[in-house]
Amino acid sequence: MTQRASDNQFFNLEKARILLLDGDTMSVAILTQILAGFGAKNLIKCTAVDAAKAHALKGEIELFLIDPSVEGGSGYKFVSWLRRTCPPPNRFSSILAVSGHTPVSTVKQVRDMGYNFLDAKPLTPTGLYQRIMWVARERRPYVQNKFYAGPDRRFKFEGLPPGSDGRRESDLPADLGDPSAPNMSQEDIDAMVQPLRISI
Repeated sequence: MTQRASDNQFFNLEKARILLLDGDTMSVAILTQILAGFGAKNLIKCTAVDAAKAHALKGEIELFLIDPSVEGGSGYKFVSWLRRTCPPPNRFSSILAVSGHTPVSTVKQVRDMGYNFLDAKPLTPTGLYQRIMWVARERRPYVQNKFYAGPDRRFKFEGLPPGSDGRRESDLPADLGDPSAPNMSQEDIDAMVQPLRISI
């Protein structure tokens, strides 16, 4: 099954090798059904970190979906191992966190451990698809130093596109509708997305 990513791009998970790591077999079953709906056929289902490590050492995996809380929080350690110790190419693969607990502390820890994105449970096909599309399109360089290993979190201001009214084709439409929840304060937003100064 091929999913339409945009007017001139198609997105297909049929040949992608995807590893699922979640201690809850029901969550693994739900993830399997959602991904099968996207055409995914090469799914590696793990409920323990040791099994996930063994598969990560066997062959290339394009996408990891990991519950950080597996085995009492060992999902974080597994991602740290992936990002710092696992041989390429899996060291550089996309990693999505799927978590039923998403307080600010979890979001920060997921970000700082080198995950690409976080999707909160209960998962929906639309939400998961959007996050997979995001990591597929916005592939950032890999960064590693003594403080961090994972996708580059630094952003640069490129200015307005020449000859435009300030909008890019990829920008959201101006009419977004009413918010579904209260907005975060600017202080909270700054704390979450503040670029880090990294020396390589």
